[in-house]
Amino acid sequence: MPVKPPEPFMLGVTAIDGLRLGPAQARASDQISELALIEAVRRGDAGSREALYHRYKRRVYALAVRIVGANDAEEVAQEAFIRIFRGLAKFRGDAALSTWIYRLAVNAALSYRSRRGPLTTSAEPLAGGGAGDDRGGDGGGDGHGPALHVEPIHGDAVLRARLERALARLPLGYRTVVVLHDVEGLEHEEVAAVLGCHVGTSKSQLHKARARLREILAADGITAGTLEDR
Repeated sequence: MPVKPPEPFMLGVTAIDGLRLGPAQARASDQISELALIEAVRRGDAGSREALYHRYKRRVYALAVRIVGANDAEEVAQEAFIRIFRGLAKFRGDAALSTWIYRLAVNAALSYRSRRGPLTTSAEPLAGGGAGDDRGGDGGGDGHGPALHVEPIHGDAVLRARLERALARLPLGYRTVVVLHDVEGLEHEEVAAVLGCHVGTSKSQLHKARARLREILAADGITAGTLEDR
């Protein structure tokens, strides 16, 4: 099932130290509706699988693009939905359906990347795994630090492309946590649930990831002043 590629992210509310790369995408907030959809799929009601697919396809595909790259995103998105439909019978509702879907999509993307090799040359442990994890402390306060507020940038395709390239150059673990929190708009608790780690760990990883992203952007000549001048 082909999925329309996501729109390039726009630099949104915060940037650089509190880098929010785009507005939080709309997420399902009606739990009753979610539960009804789950039960419909489990019963095999006509059109229910298609309804769930169309509800989440753009988010799953956008997540895949920013973790594995555009060339492999379609394959990863398809694998993610295979996992989603196979696992739905075991979904217990301990987390929101959207969080559970993100978890399966991230796992599909990370599994694919581990088979194909890294998208970038450097490597950092993913939050929730590796010897470098600090499961006890958050390291970065609320994960934001002193945020620089800027207005959204409209119509600057060149700058958007440079921001996308900077994101792609982050190590896989860092890129994943930035995508989940700053691009997809998940709360720290949701990010931790998706990655299977403590909230403090996800905050610490986000803090480190933003610092690395600032370095990449600065090396490309993108500074706070550059963004404020747009």
